[in-house]
Amino acid sequence: MKVINLHQPFEQNKIPAGKVVLAMGFFDGVHRGHQAVIAKARQRANELKLPLAVLTYDHHPSIVYTTTNQQQTYLSTLPRKLELLEQQGVDLTYVVSFTSALSELAPQQFVDDYLVRFHVAAAVAGFDHTYGPKETATMDKLIGYAQGRFEVIVVDSANDENIKISSTRIRETLDDGQIIAANKLFGYQYQTTGLVVHGEARGRTLGFPTANIDWPINEQIPHIGVYTVQLKIGDHWYNGMASIGHNVTFGDARPKTLEINLFDFNQAIYGENVVVRWISWLRDEVKYTTVENLVLQLKQDEIDSRTIFKNQK
Repeated sequence: MKVINLHQPFEQNKIPAGKVVLAMGFFDGVHRGHQAVIAKARQRANELKLPLAVLTYDHHPSIVYTTTNQQQTYLSTLPRKLELLEQQGVDLTYVVSFTSALSELAPQQFVDDYLVRFHVAAAVAGFDHTYGPKETATMDKLIGYAQGRFEVIVVDSANDENIKISSTRIRETLDDGQIIAANKLFGYQYQTTGLVVHGEARGRTLGFPTANIDWPINEQIPHIGVYTVQLKIGDHWYNGMASIGHNVTFGDARPKTLEINLFDFNQAIYGENVVVRWISWLRDEVKYTTVENLVLQLKQDEIDSRTIFKNQK
């Protein structure tokens, strides 16, 4: 998949010649709703014998439009989003930097400056996609802005249990720790990244050594609790269980950490860039009265996790 990064205003010589079918969206998470849009675009591209292109953005538009004290987090950072788009069979992705200059474009100007200059034969997006002010830059108005220069294809909502699949819904599901439900909405098992760093090494004294994961602040991790996970180190995936929490058994007001115990594993992996694949929620974080009770629970967590992996196979 070819990736072209653009900044407003962009130079026309960066745009390949030839018509394309273009899917539009921010595509955070590239979940099943997004996949439906891309699949529709792929279908039309195949019919027209044209490449499939995607128009997306390097960060969320809300950064330009709103003021907030909260860190913006993503279901898929840009590298992960590009990886997922390539898995969907996209040939070309335009990554546009969402800036104040871009946000000030009127809908007609955006269509003229971007869609037309991208040589779009057909533009495809979800029914609620906007490309400017939500009052005027709607999909039902895009046909007028197109002025017959390209086809407009609107994709209906993709639903699960009669509720729209959306990035917002998935975020709420992750915030509740409902990993299996979130993975169903994603259409794949959720992944985050991180760096293995030194921790307190307490897990080793308990018989459950852990890899402490320093995760990027712009990636959304699930709710506090204990989970069945896999960890990718290099090219290999290893089964294990993860704890997100504050280690409340050992004191109050402790920092939030992500620690992963890998099964049948005994290697030093400090400094490794890793990927966490979230499989299933096991339980909430609990403050135990004794270390012995914590160890008993960890043994049960391992039994439960191994059973989950066995049943998956």
